[in-house]
Amino acid sequence: MKTLGRTDLPDEQQRALRSAVRWEWFTIGYTVVTIALIALVVGGSQAMKTAWIEDMLSLIPQISFLVALLLIRRGPTRAFPYGLHRAMGVGHLVAGVALLAVGGSLAVESLSGLLRAEHPAIGTVRVFGQTVWLGWFMVAVMSVTVIGPFFYGHAKAKLAPLLHNKVLFADADMAKADWTTTVASIVGVLGVGIGWWWLDGAAALFISVGIVWDGWKNSRAAVLDLIDQRARTEDDAEPQPLIAQIVRALDTQPWVRESAVRMRDMGQVFHVEAFVVPVRRTVSVAQVEAAREGIARMDWKMQDVVVIVVPKLPDEAER
Repeated sequence: MKTLGRTDLPDEQQRALRSAVRWEWFTIGYTVVTIALIALVVGGSQAMKTAWIEDMLSLIPQISFLVALLLIRRGPTRAFPYGLHRAMGVGHLVAGVALLAVGGSLAVESLSGLLRAEHPAIGTVRVFGQTVWLGWFMVAVMSVTVIGPFFYGHAKAKLAPLLHNKVLFADADMAKADWTTTVASIVGVLGVGIGWWWLDGAAALFISVGIVWDGWKNSRAAVLDLIDQRARTEDDAEPQPLIAQIVRALDTQPWVRESAVRMRDMGQVFHVEAFVVPVRRTVSVAQVEAAREGIARMDWKMQDVVVIVVPKLPDEAER
């Protein structure tokens, strides 16, 4: 994996991408095992059922990342002149909408159960001739499954900025917050054990709201990127700092009076339009090409760079 589209990845990004792929496959394997374990003990607890479905939904970001990666590696063609980098954004949107829809459905179901005062039933099982409350197995399984996300969540969080990958960042963010789902399901099960039936429904509602929140954040971020908001950092916390860096570099050119930039996020790479007002009416092709090459060398993410000489800067361009 040395290229994305027509962008040659630096060595550090190549290593990061290989590591990200390995972590995604590991997460899929780990999650499949946890889904199977929870299926064995899910019983009548609404909180456990919600946590089980949440685990299934958590597979979507990893699958989206791996599928999108197959597409964004292809180079631009006449049919797709900007390459297929938007595939990563589409995967991001699919993951967000799925979380939003299923999380909303689970929240309604949990709230309805609480309002109807449904008392969940957690039975017993025979183990080596002894009768054991199934809730203890639920607690044991959930306590074990909480370990994995701590490791792969933090690993992906370190890789996401290196690759400027928002799907990977969202995946890491969800994994790091996964412990709240686990703790909530344990609290719900133990609540049923001491006779507080409502605690199970309340825990399920808490988990559902967390899924809805993840879905809303991811859907919103994906839609904003797909409708070409200005490029931002991988966590959407602030405008992409490369915009100001490009403007500063252009303004230092002796033939440039002032400059401004429009930059959009194509998925993992940027499309940059740099507008330049020259000092004199005459500008050489060599000067424009040198400025374009200088911007492209600033960062590996600068895949499509154009420098446009204009008499006045566009109002929407950023300085």
